[in-house]
Amino acid sequence: MNSILRKVSTITDKGQTTIPKSIRDALGVGYGGRIAFSLDAQNRVYVERDDADGEDPVLDRFLDLLARHMAARPGHAFAEIPPALRARMAALTAGVEVDPDAPIEGEVEL
Repeated sequence: MNSILRKVSTITDKGQTTIPKSIRDALGVGYGGRIAFSLDAQNRVYVERDDADGEDPVLDRFLDLLARHMAARPGHAFAEIPPALRARMAALTAGVEVDPDAPIEGEVEL
């Protein structure tokens, strides 16, 4: 088997196991993330991040926070950005071009 990364995990008496941190990091899965297990005809198991339903646990928690804030303070959850702040933001970002599809350089921690 040609593998980039191989780790061994023990199954508990309850049928549970811990996905090693290096594997979770490689998959980009954190706390609350979902993984999918697939079994092929040769009884090989593949583990991958489950993005099929488009859920993002971090985004979901943030949206829940916003919803609670809006429910607790109706009419006060959002405010217009003051014109002076808008002008300052525009001045600070003038000429800055951003490519959201460009790879991120350097170390990234999530």
